[in-house]
Amino acid sequence: NHTRMSEFILVGFQSQPGSQVLLSALFCTMYVVTVVGNACMLLIIRRDPNLHTPMYFFLENLSTLDICYSSVITPRAALAFLLGRRSISYTGCASQMFFFSLFGTTEAFFLAVMAYDRFTAICNPLLYQVIMSRRLCVLMVMGSYLSGCINCTIQTGFTFSLSFCGHREINHFFCEVAAVIHASCSDTLVNELVMLAVCGPIIVGTALVVFVSYGYITITIIQMPSAESRHKAFSTCSSHMVTICLFFGTVFFMYAQPGAASSASKSNTISIFYTIVIPMLNPFIYTLRNREVKGALKKQLKRF
Repeated sequence: NHTRMSEFILVGFQSQPGSQVLLSALFCTMYVVTVVGNACMLLIIRRDPNLHTPMYFFLENLSTLDICYSSVITPRAALAFLLGRRSISYTGCASQMFFFSLFGTTEAFFLAVMAYDRFTAICNPLLYQVIMSRRLCVLMVMGSYLSGCINCTIQTGFTFSLSFCGHREINHFFCEVAAVIHASCSDTLVNELVMLAVCGPIIVGTALVVFVSYGYITITIIQMPSAESRHKAFSTCSSHMVTICLFFGTVFFMYAQPGAASSASKSNTISIFYTIVIPMLNPFIYTLRNREVKGALKKQLKRF
C-alpha cells in the first residue's frame, strides 16, 4: 500500500540549468501551435458546409484527438523543465499512462479508418455515399475509442499491479508503459508478454489495413485514363499518406527496430516526435496539401 501513496521521479532528458528554460519554452510553443492549429481545423470544418463529408468528419475527430493527445504530455513536461520538479504522484502517473495509451491507440485506429475511407472513395466512388453512411462513420469512431479504452485499461492495470520500491526513477519524461515497467522491482515478464500480445496485433493490424487500402488505391489511380483524374484522386489522399508515414514510421522505428526501445535517450527522442511533433504538424499537413481546406480557409479569412 505504501507504493500507492509514493511519487515517481521522471529523469528523462536531464538538462543543464541554463537550458531548462529554453526546453520549457520550446515545449510550450509546440503545445500552443498544436492547440491553435487543430482548433482552427475544427473551426474551418464546422463552418464550411462543403466539408461536411465522411473524410472531414474523421479529420475533425483526428484534430480533437491530437489536442487531447498532446495535452496529456506536453504541459506537464514543460512545467517539469521550467520548475525542475520531476516528481509525479502514483495517481498522476497512472492517469497519464491511461490517457496516453487511450489517445495513442485510438489515433492508430483513426488512421486505419481514414485509409479505408479513402479506399472506398477512390476504388468504389459510385457506392461511396451508401457505404460510408453517417451511422457507419460514427460507429467506426466509437469503435476506435472503445479499442483504445480496452488497450489502455489492460496496460495500465497490469503495469500498476507491479511493486515499486527503492528510488522509483522512471527514465522518461512522462509515464510511458515500458519505462514504468523497467522501474519496477517485480518480475515483469508477464507484463512484457501482455504488452507484446496486446500492442503487437494493434500496430500490425492497423498498419495492415492502411497498407492494403493504399495498395488498392495506388493500383486504381494508375489505371485511371487521364492525368487529371490521377492527380485529383492522388490529391485527396496525399495528406493522409504523409500523416500515416510519420505516425507508423515512428511507431515501427520505436518498437520494431531491435534495441531501439532499450536505448533510453533514443526512446525519449522518438517519443517527443510522435507525442508532440506529429500532433503539431497534422493541421499544417492537411491545410497545405489539401485544396478544399485551403479554399475553406480563404473563405473564412475573407469573412473576418
